[in-house]
Amino acid sequence: MNTLAHWDGGGPGPWLLFLPLIWAAVVAGVVTLLRRTAPRGRRGPWGPAGDLRPTGDSPLAVLGRRFASGEIDEDEYWRRLSVLDEQFGRSGKGGIA
Repeated sequence: MNTLAHWDGGGPGPWLLFLPLIWAAVVAGVVTLLRRTAPRGRRGPWGPAGDLRPTGDSPLAVLGRRFASGEIDEDEYWRRLSVLDEQFGRSGKGGIA
């Protein structure tokens, strides 16, 4: 019986198994290359190209702007700041450090 370990030269031999593996590696390499170099849009398998929210729109930044513009008073500012601090933490994403 001819096995891969005792191949006598007749027939395709071990290349019958290696050629599909080589082609699979080539296809995987092309897919990986395309995924790393393709532009990323809002839709598609790669998701958004980044955080679409402007960096200045964190809850703490909005609260600070409202206080600075006079929309809310100091008591309201500190009350809302304590609520945000409990929920998100003082050093949360986009917050003040």
